[in-house]
Amino acid sequence: MHTHHSALGLAIAPVGTSGAEIAQQRPVQPVTLLRPHAARRAARFFTEKFPGRSLYAVKANPSPELLKILWDSGISHYDVASIAEVRLVAETLPEAVQCFMHPVKAEEAIAEAYALGVRTFSLDTMDELEKIVRATGEAEDLNLCVRIRVSSDHAKLSLASKFGAEPGEMKELLFAARQAADALGICFHVGSQAMTPAAYSEAMERVRAAIVEAAVTVDIVDVGGGFPSVYPGMEPPALEAYFDVISRAFESLPVSYSAELWCEPGRALCAEYASVLVRVEKRRGDQLYINDGAYGALFDAAHIGWRFPVKLVREEESETRDMAFSFYGPTCDDLDHMAGPFYLPADVGTGDYIEIGMLGAYGCAMRTGFNGFGTAKSEIVTDEPMATLYADGDAGWNEAVQL
Repeated sequence: MHTHHSALGLAIAPVGTSGAEIAQQRPVQPVTLLRPHAARRAARFFTEKFPGRSLYAVKANPSPELLKILWDSGISHYDVASIAEVRLVAETLPEAVQCFMHPVKAEEAIAEAYALGVRTFSLDTMDELEKIVRATGEAEDLNLCVRIRVSSDHAKLSLASKFGAEPGEMKELLFAARQAADALGICFHVGSQAMTPAAYSEAMERVRAAIVEAAVTVDIVDVGGGFPSVYPGMEPPALEAYFDVISRAFESLPVSYSAELWCEPGRALCAEYASVLVRVEKRRGDQLYINDGAYGALFDAAHIGWRFPVKLVREEESETRDMAFSFYGPTCDDLDHMAGPFYLPADVGTGDYIEIGMLGAYGCAMRTGFNGFGTAKSEIVTDEPMATLYADGDAGWNEAVQL
């Protein structure tokens, strides 16, 4: 089977290629399987169904190829967290609108970002507000989003402790930011992988209280990220349920009649974009030694016990029932361990290939070259991701998106 290379430098497998066909080539190194059609479908879902503007959170997967796919699918705004991400987006998508939503920034980064066209900045302290005003030369065209601390109780990964002004600090901050801003916003983040829409309705109540207390005109309400994907043991409600709750809460807020509603999906836009095909190098009981791990795409599986979907990729189907396995990655480090449990046929062994799914979010972004195991080639495949939030229920919409 022959592959050719795209202008982007990616190996593109023949039309109709699946992970199984890549496995037949017996690759020695892990192979990242990329599914552009899955990222396109997710982007169009958000652009068509979210009742406001969707900003892609670049940190989830900063691949230039993915940024271009999302842009072509209607995502025009990008949530950046560092000057390196600002430069990357400016270089890859010169027409994109960038929003610098990290609440703690170097003054030099603010100045450079402003020079590159960034006008939206977040903050959660008076210090940061003063820094932004200073670094932009007291610019009069700033969108300033004040971040309020909200609960992460409904999320699998908390983002409540590091950033966000306490409710009692919001009045002074909002009032001061209103004086410096052309457009004033309030933003929050309910945490990553929020498993219930209630996370957003509760956060919006905090936003309401802050606006009422400060008595300021708010032009932007940014509900952040946290939109979930599907993983084993984590099957969230349909995304439309989240959108409905957010829309109703936004419509009842005392904000400017022309106020904009924003969100910052990261995981939800890119989780289905990539999976990784790994080879079993050794089996010891219920432990499988594979050729990717904690220092590669499986950081979350190792360090926070995230369970990704797995499947044995073999030409003939296994007749044995599934059992629970844990994985060891290829490095010399004991921490290179993914406890799982990962359920695979009981006869899996050395030389077998396993596809580990839903790694488009944070998997590809967290790779290192530790111990010399950092190389992984990529192949574009056209089969479906191992789980999807976007293909069921609305078949007509799904077919239209794939055209």
